[in-house]
Amino acid sequence: MKLYTSHRAPNPRRVRWVMAEKGIEDVELVELDIMVGEHKTPEYRARVGVPHVPSLTLDDGTTISESIAIGRYLEALYPEPNLFGQDAREQAIVEMWMRRGEFYLANPIMLSVRHSHPALAALEATQLPQVADYNKVSAERFMKTLDRHLADREFMALDRFTIADIVAVVGLDFARLVKYRPPEEFTHLARWLEACRARPAAKAGA
Repeated sequence: MKLYTSHRAPNPRRVRWVMAEKGIEDVELVELDIMVGEHKTPEYRARVGVPHVPSLTLDDGTTISESIAIGRYLEALYPEPNLFGQDAREQAIVEMWMRRGEFYLANPIMLSVRHSHPALAALEATQLPQVADYNKVSAERFMKTLDRHLADREFMALDRFTIADIVAVVGLDFARLVKYRPPEEFTHLARWLEACRARPAAKAGA
C-alpha cells in the first residue's frame, strides 16, 4: 500500500497519527508538495478523482481518499489499539464527537489559518481576512463547549484515546502556523491538549 501524504497539510497527519498509534510500518509514504500542486497533476487526479491528500492506494490498485475513510480501512486491517469504537454504542459516541470536533473545531481552525497565513495564499482563490476572523470566533465558541465537556473526563469520546481526539488535536495544531493558542481560560482543554500532544504517536505522526 502507498499513502500519498503531505507534511504541509493537516488531514494527512490524521492518517499518519492513526498509523503511529497502531504501529503500522508496512505502508509506503509518498510525500507530495501541495504548494507546487503535486496533488493536482492529471495522473494523481485520474487515480484519486479529486485533488486532495491524503489518499491510499491498495495493492490491487484501489484508491481510497478522505482521512477518516482511510482511518476506518486501516482500523479494519489493524484493529488494535481500537480508535473508532469496539461496539455499536462506542462507535456511535466516537462518531458523534469526531464529527463535532471536525465540523465545529478542526474545519473552522483550518479555514482561519488558510485565510490568514501569507504562505497559504497559493491554496485559496482569494484570501479573505473576514473569513479567517469568523472561523476563529466559531472555533473558540466550540472550544468553550469542549472545555466544559473535558472537565470530568480525560478524552473527548471514551475513557481512552480515539480518532475523535486525533481530529481535534490535529486541527488545533495546524493553528500553530499562525502562532495561535486557545484562550487561557479553557484550562480543561489545555490539559487535554497537552496530554494528546505528549503521546509518542503524536510526534511520529507529525
